[in-house]
Amino acid sequence: MTSHDAGIDTVLLDLDGTLVDSVYQHTAAWRAAFRDVGVDVASHRLHRSIGMGGDRLVTAVAGESVENAVGDEVRARHKEHLDERFHEIVATDGAVELLEELRTRGFTLVLASSADKELSERLLEVVEGAAPLLHDRVAGGDADESKPAPNLVEVALGSVSPDRAVMLGDTVWDVESAARAGVACLGLRTGGISTAELLEAGAASVHDTPRDLLEHLDETLLGRSQG
Repeated sequence: MTSHDAGIDTVLLDLDGTLVDSVYQHTAAWRAAFRDVGVDVASHRLHRSIGMGGDRLVTAVAGESVENAVGDEVRARHKEHLDERFHEIVATDGAVELLEELRTRGFTLVLASSADKELSERLLEVVEGAAPLLHDRVAGGDADESKPAPNLVEVALGSVSPDRAVMLGDTVWDVESAARAGVACLGLRTGGISTAELLEAGAASVHDTPRDLLEHLDETLLGRSQG
């Protein structure tokens, strides 16, 4: 039986924190960006918000008044500070090997990244060999609302019209956006979010890294879909 026969034929892939180890670089970049404009936001609060769209993050961690006053400047400075740290970003353990196995098993792979198209492309290059394995790519600018809204997931679904999809992500925002779009989500701990929190948000299962997921693939929704 193929994945298509069982209904699941598509895997939607988050990028930051899922295929690339970038969450702590983002956290440091946001912290520096806020400090540039005289606003001090604790690192742990920023970390908890990574994976949420940048259009939402400023308000979420610093309030509407800061968003209204300097939101665009903070986002611009975040980009500059992330550029300074970009050389530190690497692929998560087993990322490309997982994609290769999913392609071998016949799944359609669609990138669903909250980052803008330019940053998504740069980050994807870090995962050497990943780009040719993808059937389509959706970036933050392709959706009207960012995670945890379902729009990005819905756009990704619309790009390939799957029978049934599963999302792979590392944050509660991934799990929530997938759920709102009617898609199950497999969680990864590579973004620094605990198993308990991901499960509480609704993840079908949680795995340490892409390699860990690969090694236990037959025990997940993706493996069982081919049983």
